[in-house]
Amino acid sequence: MPVGTGLDTGGMRIAIRVSPGSARPGVGGEHAGALVVRVSDRAVDGKATEAALAAVAGAFGVRRGAVRLVSGAASRTKIIDIDAGDPQVLAALLAASRTGT
Repeated sequence: MPVGTGLDTGGMRIAIRVSPGSARPGVGGEHAGALVVRVSDRAVDGKATEAALAAVAGAFGVRRGAVRLVSGAASRTKIIDIDAGDPQVLAALLAASRTGT
């Protein structure tokens, strides 16, 4: 569930679904309304979460510090904030097929 825009910082809050240990890392597609983020890192010691946040930053064209975990540190589904996140970029990423990213 992309949660939407309108944060005081001018950013957006979205849900991501992290798929750790992926042979094909990338950002794109949708799972139950959440943006799919595939990372090669395993879900050990927060490595997959950190890789996912870095991947989202890259996909949105923002610095890594502009992407913050709000909730879901130990879950595959996480809520994140993105400073200056572009809703059009989110829409394009959600619409992307797994093979198209």
